[in-house]
Amino acid sequence: MRLIKSLLNSKQTCQVRSYSQLSSKRRVVVTGLGVVCPLGTGTKLTWDNLLKGHCGIVSLEGEEYSKLPCRVAGVIPTQKDSEVAKALSRANLKSMAPATCLALLATSEALSDAKWFPNTDGDKENTGVALGMGMIDLKDVCDTNEALKLGYNKVSPFFVPRILPNMAAGQISIKYGFRGPNHAVSTACATGAHSIGDAFRFIRNGDADVMVCGGAESCISPLAIAGFCRLRALSTSFNDEPARSSRPFDKKRDGFVMGEGAAVLILEEYEHALMRNAKMYAEILGYGLSGDASHITTPREDGSGAVLSMSRAIKDSNIKNEQITYINAHATSTPIGDGIESTAIKALFKEHSSKIKISSTKGAHGHLLGAAGNLEAVFTILACYHGILPPTLNLEEPVDDLCYILKSKKWNSEKRVALKNSFGFGGTNASLCIAQIS
Repeated sequence: MRLIKSLLNSKQTCQVRSYSQLSSKRRVVVTGLGVVCPLGTGTKLTWDNLLKGHCGIVSLEGEEYSKLPCRVAGVIPTQKDSEVAKALSRANLKSMAPATCLALLATSEALSDAKWFPNTDGDKENTGVALGMGMIDLKDVCDTNEALKLGYNKVSPFFVPRILPNMAAGQISIKYGFRGPNHAVSTACATGAHSIGDAFRFIRNGDADVMVCGGAESCISPLAIAGFCRLRALSTSFNDEPARSSRPFDKKRDGFVMGEGAAVLILEEYEHALMRNAKMYAEILGYGLSGDASHITTPREDGSGAVLSMSRAIKDSNIKNEQITYINAHATSTPIGDGIESTAIKALFKEHSSKIKISSTKGAHGHLLGAAGNLEAVFTILACYHGILPPTLNLEEPVDDLCYILKSKKWNSEKRVALKNSFGFGGTNASLCIAQIS
């Protein structure tokens, strides 16, 4: 607690920058969104299903999963001839990882939504990509290892490009000819949020006018499930009731549920978006990062890592703590992590914490690992845009008395300002401050 008090009382945390310091900073807005996840394909469908309380977590079928402690996951619904099926065609998977295919699908929707298809050299050079993934496809590695046993020539020449974490960003850049920053983040479960934050800074600092950003993940396999089970990280008590397995902030939570998907955001400099009359969903006000410097999987018990991340995002936004009225939490449904995030919220916001609405949407779609922060940032952006707060599913017995959103409800604030938290293994933390356009 001493560490938290010193953080909260420090001039570094509380100091508000002058207007002259901010005047050189460029504003960054969100002008396009694209989503493919366990709740469906397409931003509107996904958002509608989330607000209705639908759940995309299902049982894992197949003999290879039958003996594993966890047999549930958030799987993308795929039908024959659907957009997802076409994206994951045999031809595409020959040269690209499934996560890259999903990223391209989400990018297509986001660019169409933003109506941004630059054809001049200048516009292409000022459009960049920041998109990563948390894990490579372990099944691809295992299958290729088996192929090597049959002979060197059985190893695909695309094997290495398929498993590189930066290749989704590379493929997007190549397909559309974007020659701005080409950046990939791989920070475990904070990947998506870090990608958005880095893209935000690229625009604010003048390195680009438009950024395609987010994360993608598609690594559900027996080996991945087994590995996380050995860490005792996954839910194992609700195999017969998959829709009830992910339980953020609930006393019966017993681990997270793996999910897959991609979510892509188009960030744009405000004046650039205004000049072309682009639709603006929300504004990214600030970005905060921190390290727990504690343990490879467990955050600091006092929540000081999360406190640093959130307070730095608020400081970067040049706002006061009391202006935050919603937090889209990282809360993955693990016994330790959810409680620590709650502790951090109380420590940072003190008496104001009782006035902040909080939800974790992972009960509806599971934990998308490297694509978690960006998918949940999309939901936070849509909450700011529509003035509706998304629910936390399966929250029957809350861990404490914070104001958790159990069902979707109107967001009644003079100006809607939110934090989006994402925390990853290795103690890496990211927080984004997102606000209604004003």
